[in-house]
Amino acid sequence: MNAKPPQTWKCEHTLKEHTASVNAVAIDPQGNILASGSDDRTVSLWDLKTGKRIFTFFGLLNAVFSVAFNPRTPFLVSGDFDNTITCWNLDTNAVRSFSGRSGTNNAHSSSIFSVAFTSDGENLASGSADQTIKIWNIPRWVSTRTLRGHTDTVWSIAISPDGQILASASADKTIRIWPLNSWDEPRILIGHSGWVTSVAIGHNGQILASASQDSTIKLWNLNTLKLLCTLSGHSAAVWSVVFSPNRQLLGSAGKDGVKLWNLSTGELLHTLSGRHPIAFSPDGKTLVTGGDGTNIKIWRQYVPATESAPNPVLSGEWYSILCVDKLASPEEVKLAYRRLIKQYHPDINRAANAKDIMQAINEAYAKFEEGARGEF
Repeated sequence: MNAKPPQTWKCEHTLKEHTASVNAVAIDPQGNILASGSDDRTVSLWDLKTGKRIFTFFGLLNAVFSVAFNPRTPFLVSGDFDNTITCWNLDTNAVRSFSGRSGTNNAHSSSIFSVAFTSDGENLASGSADQTIKIWNIPRWVSTRTLRGHTDTVWSIAISPDGQILASASADKTIRIWPLNSWDEPRILIGHSGWVTSVAIGHNGQILASASQDSTIKLWNLNTLKLLCTLSGHSAAVWSVVFSPNRQLLGSAGKDGVKLWNLSTGELLHTLSGRHPIAFSPDGKTLVTGGDGTNIKIWRQYVPATESAPNPVLSGEWYSILCVDKLASPEEVKLAYRRLIKQYHPDINRAANAKDIMQAINEAYAKFEEGARGEF
């Protein structure tokens, strides 16, 4: 029996509306909308399926370094170079500033490089070049807590799925693990030899991934704080790291490209022609990355055709062509048709005769539908 062809990724859209470097991307919880933040002082919304731009928010005073969707309400926030957290209501396009300018009570005093919501959408965390992390209560729009301990810029933050833990990555070369339900001191992870630029927590809340200027990615056990493994494959600083929702892949990105790793084995599976930033869709089948700096790339997961894949029968009865029994139920026939489309559509299958195969499949299915209608 032939082995199942490996899954790979194909760039389906390249988005070119931004006029300066794209620093951040995020996908909404439904997997329909992509948000991007740029040095051009805008935040844009895109249709993730078509790649068409939906809307652009103007009026920001400086570059945007991070964006995040609220998981429960139609809010999008950005962390900006001018120390501000800006919030947009996506239903009304109303804008609100969280922290205001430097000097405002509880405001960050320097650029904000990372923002992240708790899973209930009630709280927002922000990490800043002022070496602090702030926790904001969304319903009351106030800062409720400031986490101090880092001695240099906080580049990235991540919150566990249960909302109990916050991890932060800093230019002081450390990772700090903060308990959000108590005032205990953070636990400190040391292992990278350069800035720690990005952190992500796995969807089971048990594994932490960290990326660094030292060109490595490290995986840590969040319960024991033990280092599990170090992934080496990048040739330059790694600026972002993200887990796939299916818990099978880890994505990492820097200026030298995007890499996808097998979480179980640590094996490097794919290198893509993208760059930082990076985000997975909720179903794990779409990947968004930076392009050449001003562009954004949307990648789709697919199974490439193989030379050994058998071709279906191209002539004969419809059920022979669709590889089903003559007495198969309509639902079984539809499922078989869908499977064949996924395998032999010319956009996916690169074989020279893929177009002829697909034509035969479509004609066979049309004959099935004609026969099914004749029964009524």
